[in-house]
Amino acid sequence: MAIQYNEKVMRHFMNPKNVGEIKDADGIGKVGNMTCGDIMYVYIKVGKDKKGEYVLKDVKFKTLGCAAAIATSDIVIELAKGKTIKEALKITNKDVVKELGGLPSIKVHCSLLAEEALGEAIYNYMKKNKKEVPKELEERHKRALKSEIDFHNKFKGKC
Repeated sequence: MAIQYNEKVMRHFMNPKNVGEIKDADGIGKVGNMTCGDIMYVYIKVGKDKKGEYVLKDVKFKTLGCAAAIATSDIVIELAKGKTIKEALKITNKDVVKELGGLPSIKVHCSLLAEEALGEAIYNYMKKNKKEVPKELEERHKRALKSEIDFHNKFKGKC
């Protein structure tokens, strides 16, 4: 059975604008499992805006995965770039799916990976810089770790 993607998903899959790596990234998020499925890396560069708030000055991704994984990675970066950290943390997988104009139900999990990868990059930045991690972000980090462990245990030896 072939999966049908809309034109916007295909455009972001075929020509992602935000792919790459930031060599001196302030934060790096990694989610997924290289052995069995999609893997996403999100790199962030943080600066201050005119109000003195921390903003995502540059954001890039590297994703190994299907069309939906690449498209959702590209869109989450577009949604996050230039936002304050607080604003970026409000981006959900539903926002990603909506911005793409929808995803096949079997591929919605890719949007969750994109949300998690962004959250993990921000978490990494905050921990490295000894900043107070909001409780909600700490919980998201724990869920992302548990998700990776559960995924690994489920497919251990099967890939």
